[in-house]
Amino acid sequence: MLARLQRLLCLLLASLALAWLVGFWSVSPLLALAGLAWPALGYGALLAGEFALLARQHGDPAPRPTPAQLLTAWWAELRSGMQVFFWRQPFREHAEPDHLPPGTRRRGVVFVHGLFCNRGFWAPWMRRARALGLPHVAVSLEPVTGSIDAYVPAIDAAVARLMAATGQPPVLVCHSMGGLAARAWLRTPGATDCVAHVVTIASPHSGTWMAQLGHGENARQMERNSRWLARLARDEAQAQAVPFTCWYSNCDNVVFPVSTAARAGADNRFVPGHPHVALAFQELVLHDSLQLVRAA
Repeated sequence: MLARLQRLLCLLLASLALAWLVGFWSVSPLLALAGLAWPALGYGALLAGEFALLARQHGDPAPRPTPAQLLTAWWAELRSGMQVFFWRQPFREHAEPDHLPPGTRRRGVVFVHGLFCNRGFWAPWMRRARALGLPHVAVSLEPVTGSIDAYVPAIDAAVARLMAATGQPPVLVCHSMGGLAARAWLRTPGATDCVAHVVTIASPHSGTWMAQLGHGENARQMERNSRWLARLARDEAQAQAVPFTCWYSNCDNVVFPVSTAARAGADNRFVPGHPHVALAFQELVLHDSLQLVRAA
């Protein structure tokens, strides 16, 4: 469903850009060609608003981003976001298939994406995991704006597939809301025995200020001090602990205050200067996370 919606959006933007090109060509070819940049400019303006809101936040334990860091992060997020939302997800959701080689006994990975994403988000990770010989399954979580609890069956099925193929509990690698979906899954009876480690990247473990601007039940659940997050924390206090590694950055334009992406008792890894989507493709994050899978 999400891929279809994003394809429609891309086609609409392309049609508007083409109409601009044709309409203004006789007036000014330069102005007509400049219109082709409007989709990127609009997306860039939206991101600039997010970074402006981030810059206004105070009192977080993480170092405040410098203006240079914010500008560099904005550019990185524009490039990464265009690749993810205008190419990989709408047109390449299934370009990288799940990898379950027969007879393997190596530990595998379940990739869990965040809000308004699908499995196409993880294409660079899946290519790297395949090159390393790591079995993996990537989920697409639907409905897009439903409850985070509704994503539990998809994660459970992916974990079951990997365990059936490898005989070993997998590692979960999650971006943004995917980290909360993994924690919701861990409340399933027996789930803690079916996972070796959970890696989260820019996940709003304690909620995010930006969620109040979102729509849908999952956005409400990700608000700071939400009842859902409080209940999740209470349930976790009574369950077997699972090791977590949490990547976070002071230039996260979606999850802030940025230290909400860290967890008490986790291996929290701070990577300064990287924005929300681009953080998932930062080489240190990608390399060290997959090395963790190999060592788990």
